[in-house]
Amino acid sequence: MAKGISPDFDEEGAVTNISLPRRGAWSTFYLVVALVAGLTMLAVLCAPPDLVTRLQVAIRTTARTSAALFLAAFTASALAAYRPGAVTDWVLRHRRQLGLGFAFSHAIHALLIYCYVRVAPEAFWDGRSVATNVPGTIGYVAILLLVLTSSDTAVARLGPATWKRLHTSAMWVIFAVFIIAFAKRIPVNVAYAAPTLLFAVAAALRLARRPRPTRVA
Repeated sequence: MAKGISPDFDEEGAVTNISLPRRGAWSTFYLVVALVAGLTMLAVLCAPPDLVTRLQVAIRTTARTSAALFLAAFTASALAAYRPGAVTDWVLRHRRQLGLGFAFSHAIHALLIYCYVRVAPEAFWDGRSVATNVPGTIGYVAILLLVLTSSDTAVARLGPATWKRLHTSAMWVIFAVFIIAFAKRIPVNVAYAAPTLLFAVAAALRLARRPRPTRVA
């Protein structure tokens, strides 16, 4: 298995080799990091000049970049199975880097929330409780597990089957955190119905995934 590449699994759980030069793979991660940072800075610059508002805008921006990157990693195998082609194959081959890009985006999201709590604790806790933060905390634990095991060394030590179960479970935990966060906001802002529906469709695609056709060398 090439270093720096996320292995794929067929329907029986066997590892499907995916080869890609290490340098090319990690350039994708660096590009994602630059994109997340650039979009966040642009959103902040376009926001009103007060610190609290800019923190709120940055938090919303990183939430959206995190959701987009997670969806790319979450649906990579399913989309490549349903619609084989250059784009879906590229996403699948770069799934690990996109996933780590998601982790980076959500780490920045967490840092911004921490700053927001320090700057405007009353605004942050308005309508919140410790209990409402539990799903997000669980999501971050799942992200940490994914990051710590996103290497070929982890696959070798855990074994492909155990690695697959861990990553599949963690991905569904993060999915649940996202869709619950979006769905519960619909009564306040109907625009959240769009990402809720998008995540529901992503889940349906993944659950109904067909085996990828075997490629003849």
